[in-house]
Amino acid sequence: MNDAIPRNAPPPNMGPIGFETEVGPLPLKGTLPAGLRGTLVRNGPNPVVPDVKAHWFSGDGMLHAFSIGDGQVRYRNRWVRTQRWRAGTEGRDLSGGFQIAFTSEEREHLKDDGSANTNVIGHAGRMLALEEAHLPVEMALPALDTLGATDFSGGLQGSFTAHPKTDPKTGELLFFGYGTPAPLSNGMSFGVMSPDGRVTRFERFEAPYASMVHDFMVTERHVMFPIMPLTASMERAQSGRPPYAWEPEYGTRVGLMPRGGGTGDIVWWTGPACYVFHCMNAWEADGSLFADVVQFPTPPLFPRPDGSPVSDKPPISRLVRWQFDLSNPAHEFTQTPLEEIPGEFPRIDERRAGLPYRHGWYVCRGVSQPGEPPRLYAGLVHIDHTTPHRDIYQFPAPDVVSEGVFVPRSADAEEGDGWLLATVWRGATDTSDLVVFDARALAAGPVCVASLPHRVPVGFHGNWFAGIQAAG
Repeated sequence: MNDAIPRNAPPPNMGPIGFETEVGPLPLKGTLPAGLRGTLVRNGPNPVVPDVKAHWFSGDGMLHAFSIGDGQVRYRNRWVRTQRWRAGTEGRDLSGGFQIAFTSEEREHLKDDGSANTNVIGHAGRMLALEEAHLPVEMALPALDTLGATDFSGGLQGSFTAHPKTDPKTGELLFFGYGTPAPLSNGMSFGVMSPDGRVTRFERFEAPYASMVHDFMVTERHVMFPIMPLTASMERAQSGRPPYAWEPEYGTRVGLMPRGGGTGDIVWWTGPACYVFHCMNAWEADGSLFADVVQFPTPPLFPRPDGSPVSDKPPISRLVRWQFDLSNPAHEFTQTPLEEIPGEFPRIDERRAGLPYRHGWYVCRGVSQPGEPPRLYAGLVHIDHTTPHRDIYQFPAPDVVSEGVFVPRSADAEEGDGWLLATVWRGATDTSDLVVFDARALAAGPVCVASLPHRVPVGFHGNWFAGIQAAG
């Protein structure tokens, strides 16, 4: 989701924009790669009725699409037209903000289909806008029309993660849900969807305690469910206290499940208290499972159970490797720091998802000069695990960059050979650019920049839809 953001000093470009538009062709600086044809779609919260007291994670989803082809870039943005969005446009309150919890009965009565504001993926020929407390919302390219929430012919029930994993070998989509079927409970679900969109497996189980579980890990033969002590409580929510709060005494638990088994085969491993929003990748080798994660010592943006702040300073997140030695009878995993450069929003060449990998990218913090506010998304880092050298590009202050999305040069290109796409807010003009990098040569700067006449607010995640372009 995000690196630490002090409540009293939000970074620039956090506010929503109040319009939908189509723009293009955009002015270009540099040359678009000839083989880059398709659409980058990004998602993020953009409340139709802004509320300064609302949590950043709430807010109606808005998709931003940059369609590339024939030497041109065109842009289009649309709100995801959920029931919450429609209620807001009609002056009704159906927000249920991120730190406000509906009961199952209230949710059914309100027909609340969530905010769909966190991620956007493609599967089985569909484009899905996702957040983690509701069903996927199907969208349509190139117009970004909202087709509505989908349960895939009754196969999905309850919460659906914003971070499902596509197996690059089988084409299956693996997913989970937390706080389900009862909100803010320790109930969880796990499922598998075939490449053609059939839910072939759906099981429920209970975690050791109720927690916010934003991401999970998948390898060729295992699934890992991380349960960390950002705890959930309906009792707290109903008494006016924080539904999600930091309780480190619970420690970290990670459930390991063989993909060939079931949820009854989950073995719970233990580790020190920490918090992770995002996993870069996971794989298995030499009798161990590994997961490279962006780890915080404490979660940003969330308080203690009594509402008091966890710390007087924002926590710093770094890339850390978790190792699960399957021969360890104590079922304790280790944590080894990999990077000194703080950051968030890790990405890989998705063709190596769940497999041993070499290349990764993430958004890094900037080095602030005296009197300057901190920049949590100041640059992009390329990691090559075969070398200690780090390829970094820092944007000038006060510019802010989004998560980078990797696009392979071709279907059979070697790992990491391709482009990295991101959006950048330009502080001097209050506008945004699409930037295209050679993914293995970030320090050389963008090979092409496409400029918008307006800004794209700070968002969460996006993905590349090959070959799909906006109508001219």
